[in-house]
Amino acid sequence: MYLVIAHSWKKDAADVAQTLSDVLGILVFEARQKMTGGNPVTIANFSDRQQAEKIAAQLSSNGVPAFIVDTQNSPPLLQVHQFTLEPQQLRVESAEGQWLEIEYSKVELILAASCSDGQMETIKTTTSRKFSMGKTLLAGGIPMTRKVKKTEISGGKDRDKTLWLYSDKREIVIFNRNKLNYSGLGDARQLTRELNFTHLQKELRRRGPQARYDERLLKQAGLVNLLGPSLDPEEHLTLAFEILARSLKLSVTDSE
Repeated sequence: MYLVIAHSWKKDAADVAQTLSDVLGILVFEARQKMTGGNPVTIANFSDRQQAEKIAAQLSSNGVPAFIVDTQNSPPLLQVHQFTLEPQQLRVESAEGQWLEIEYSKVELILAASCSDGQMETIKTTTSRKFSMGKTLLAGGIPMTRKVKKTEISGGKDRDKTLWLYSDKREIVIFNRNKLNYSGLGDARQLTRELNFTHLQKELRRRGPQARYDERLLKQAGLVNLLGPSLDPEEHLTLAFEILARSLKLSVTDSE
């Protein structure tokens, strides 16, 4: 599937809605609904690449910049296991032992999000007493009760924080708060994962001030807006990052 993403438009909302209406063949009201969360935003999806490219080109030529994203084309990712913050560069190692060195001056984007950390189950057992006909008959009619145990299992999704770092390297570097070894912080290491993760984030931003930082994906609404109503944010987080990253990079290019 190919998504058409509108982003970084300069026209006012009414003109953008009218352009979307004209190009997509939808009501202006529907177009406005697609724009409610701001940009970038997925405004259409197609199974045919040429059709998606045609729509994106028509939107761009009418003052609404657009690009397409192939949902089957995933970028190379490096999940960080441990890291060290050296004076001029960041060194990261994956769980598979792959090392990568990145100069802080080459970092382009630092994007933050909330993500699923697997399924979390809560088990609750309660004990109560209920009337027992069998025991009552055996006791000669004296009302008797029996002990009843009830076990309830409730499921939910635990949450984690994730930080995606984009640079001139091929791989996108991913830091997941609950899966990191923080020994590389040395004397700066703190008592909790949350404090260590926050320290890492601040240090990366401090050492690479040229990098653009964005945290709109920390909120579920931001994910839904980027992906549209047909894609589950939990299943397509990588896609949301790709949309946001490309939009930010293109907005810089357009302003130069």
